[in-house]
Amino acid sequence: MIRYLARRLLSLALTLLVASVVIFLIIEVVPGDTASLMLGVNADEETRLALREELGLDVSKPVRYFNWVSGMLTGDFGISYTYRTPVSEMIADRMMVSFPLALYALALSTLIAFPAGIIAATKRGSFSDVSIMGVTQLGVAIPNFWFAMILVTIFAIKLRWFSAGGFPGWEVGFFAGLKSLTLPAFALALPQASILARVMRSSLLDTLGEDFIRTARAKGLSARQALWGHALRNALIPVLTIIGLQFSFLLAGAIIIENIFFLPGLGRMIFQAITQRDLIVVESVVMLLVFAVVAVTFLVDVAYAVVDPRLRRRV
Repeated sequence: MIRYLARRLLSLALTLLVASVVIFLIIEVVPGDTASLMLGVNADEETRLALREELGLDVSKPVRYFNWVSGMLTGDFGISYTYRTPVSEMIADRMMVSFPLALYALALSTLIAFPAGIIAATKRGSFSDVSIMGVTQLGVAIPNFWFAMILVTIFAIKLRWFSAGGFPGWEVGFFAGLKSLTLPAFALALPQASILARVMRSSLLDTLGEDFIRTARAKGLSARQALWGHALRNALIPVLTIIGLQFSFLLAGAIIIENIFFLPGLGRMIFQAITQRDLIVVESVVMLLVFAVVAVTFLVDVAYAVVDPRLRRRV
């Protein structure tokens, strides 16, 4: 197991190194000058050069890359060009919204998808199976921002159970903060639950058709015992992959939902940074999101090894 983890950690480090180079190069080749954009077209050259020096834009690109990467390794993401505050503080504030939102949405997605997928697989061809698959097909086809607008119309405007947007902050109370994230979490979770339920059904059907399940039934196990004791665990590997990818998507891909609900999260922050050409913020947030994706993938690999010990023996 130690050898398996060491190889995965080495792969993680190499992936992050390559990703940092790609992110820096892509963002740095964007045409235009940040200092000129901030000062306007009427600013004189001396002022522009002074601002470039203050922002650290007067050094070569390799030096800027090295400073950026070495700073991130120590938790220093640089200073925002627009707000003149440490990027790490801005990210920490926004993560207090985006991370709980992603976890909340993932929990809802899993709680909806697992029972739906198991029922559809165990009752294959029945009315329950057809109904669940029909609903999940609809969920896959409809974008999450449409769900968001429907949820706001019903539960915020008509029923007035939730606010239409905004985030009061965790300092006013845990349940108040959780309530403000409920509608956006459901809007993010419903399409993902549809995908996960379909994967769960397909994986479980494949597992239920394996020889070891027929052998278990022949030895006297009931269908329920074979399902919960043998089939479900073996069907979890592709499901874990989807869950890991979904968490990464929920953390990085909630830009539209955060803007619909006026949530001060990472998605809204990176959108504003792009429009303001705050490149250091864009680079740092994108790199952080890449790290989240790679870290989740690593944890999924570890979960594979826990669920299926054969993977450890192949290393």
